[in-house]
Amino acid sequence: MRNVMLAILALSAATVASVAGSSPAAAYDYPYCLQGRGIGVPGECAYATYEQCLASASGRALYCNVNPRAAFGQHRFPVHP
Repeated sequence: MRNVMLAILALSAATVASVAGSSPAAAYDYPYCLQGRGIGVPGECAYATYEQCLASASGRALYCNVNPRAAFGQHRFPVHP
């Protein structure tokens, strides 16, 4: 019984270590940010086009603006195959 408990403990420790060691999804700064009350600055910068941003802002009393990080040369856009 002791060997079974040790095996379970070792397996659970290995599982936790593999989950803890995995890296989070990479964050990207897209060229347009949703901004407004409650979102802050630079805002929610998840829009590749101005039209996408406008669609998300529609009916929410929010607006779209150029991402300041993208505008000043710190591009980190996802690479599409």
